Amino acid sequence: MKITIIGSGNMGGAVARGLAGNGFPAEKIVCTAKTAGTLEALSKNVPGIGISDNNAKACEGADWIFLCVKPWLVAEIAAEIREAVPANAAVVSFAAGISLSELEAFFETAAGTRPLCFRAMPNVAAAVAQSETFLAAPDSAPAGTLSVLRKMLGALGNVRVVPETKLAAGTALASCGIAFAMRYIRAACEGGVELGFYPGEAREIVLQTLRGAVAVLEKSGANPESEIDRVTTPGGVTIRGLNAMEDAGFTRAVIAGLRAANR
Repeated sequence: MKITIIGSGNMGGAVARGLAGNGFPAEKIVCTAKTAGTLEALSKNVPGIGISDNNAKACEGADWIFLCVKPWLVAEIAAEIREAVPANAAVVSFAAGISLSELEAFFETAAGTRPLCFRAMPNVAAAVAQSETFLAAPDSAPAGTLSVLRKMLGALGNVRVVPETKLAAGTALASCGIAFAMRYIRAACEGGVELGFYPGEAREIVLQTLRGAVAVLEKSGANPESEIDRVTTPGGVTIRGLNAMEDAGFTRAVIAGLRAANR
């Protein structure tokens, strides 16, 4: 099975490293990029991986083609490679906002053939195999093909198959959500410094606190609010802190951010 990754920057490189580190032979993966430096760095990090500066040539004989480019480049790249894409290949697009129907139109050849197209939305945690990746498949996708794709994307973290209509919401909650979570971490670290900790100490404390919160929720399976109730005592400091955050619009701000990202 040959895997071609078009655009091996941050996300494409994470895909390549994830696949090569999880049972997919590096020798069967070919990566392309705009700059020689990106390809050289990838070949050093993933010994045996194939590299190319020719997108169309890299697609010849490919079974899977991962399109890891910016949305505004998809039509251009598709025009460049579509005649080289084997008729039985599958194309997986990571480009936000480009629908399955648009992908199919972009990749339709002069002979009227087109590959099976999928959409996937990972987040930056793919680089450490902790992505929450949303996957949308056409109704015509064979179960076996979808299973193979889930296994490949599983090298990046968790995979969730959803209707295409939920991809934007998934992007807001998980992809944008990474940045939202990091903004909370930054704010908590700044608050920790104000309370008397050194910046490095505050960072370690906040990160461990979040690890603890995640572990508790994963183990209990409980709603977060029920776990909050367990640590808030009448007249205690925790409830005072929570109420102060709500007075400042904490929950409203989070939901407003998600709605804005979803639009």
